[in-house]
Amino acid sequence: MTSIKKYILTYFKGMAMGAADIVPGVSGGSIALIAGIYQELLNSINSFTLENGKLLFGGEVKKFYKAVNGSFLLSLLLGILSSIFLLSRLITFLMSNHPIPLWSFFTGLILVSAFMILKEIKRWHMGVILAVVIGTGIAWWVTNLPPTTTPEALWFTFIAGSIAICAMILPGISGSFILLILGQYEGILQAVTERNFLKLFVFASGCIVGILSFSRLVAWLLRKFHSATIGLLSGFMLGSVNELWPWKIVTAWRTSSNGDEKPFLTDNILPGSYLEQVGEQPQILAAVLAFVFGIGLVLFIEWLATKLLKS
Repeated sequence: MTSIKKYILTYFKGMAMGAADIVPGVSGGSIALIAGIYQELLNSINSFTLENGKLLFGGEVKKFYKAVNGSFLLSLLLGILSSIFLLSRLITFLMSNHPIPLWSFFTGLILVSAFMILKEIKRWHMGVILAVVIGTGIAWWVTNLPPTTTPEALWFTFIAGSIAICAMILPGISGSFILLILGQYEGILQAVTERNFLKLFVFASGCIVGILSFSRLVAWLLRKFHSATIGLLSGFMLGSVNELWPWKIVTAWRTSSNGDEKPFLTDNILPGSYLEQVGEQPQILAAVLAFVFGIGLVLFIEWLATKLLKS
């Protein structure tokens, strides 16, 4: 594949990651793993070292750009930003007006992706099976955690940033959902609205420390225990279906920074009980079609990527 084709493809993969990050409960890390760029993303993040930093501060910008895989990161970042600006209104509209088909779509997408990734494991053993089970259990447990009351101090904002960014690069675990659990989601949104640059700087600093540290751990695990780590990451994706389940009943509400009432706590229910408990149609046909579309989209992306790699 030519460089131009490669970076155009990376741009579209970035758009997919951006679209996922807009949706609370869906991880951009899942999309990176599905799209086959997870390892390259980790390697690129890990290339931000003191040695490469000296190149930048020494005025050797071109060498620094090459050392940190700048073209890949730039293509990916442009794709993420484009998606956030172009698709945020559409996805917000779908979340508010057509949540069941939207969540069904992501459920199909994540499930088929997890199984396709597991298919890549060449040698299965008890450690891999255990890793899948543990990953599924952890993600299921995390998505059931209730939001907590936490300190408003800047030191905790730093910790929240470092934890949330780790979740953002972990398949199956949403960084925005982690912020909600930590009781920091509204605070960060409020800081953006009020232009509280000190709090945002502390949060961003935590994100930088978190991602540079955690990406090295994940990369090391992939090198040393590749099959088991892939099993663990796939397990995270399987367990996240608990959060993606389309039919939910709201058990508690929260007031957003704009004063709007939004769902705070939800319980999963069966489609057959949805009309009785929620008072709305379960939209089973739309859910099935969206689920199948999610599966088909992943299969199409894999076919397209394989074709482009051969060209």
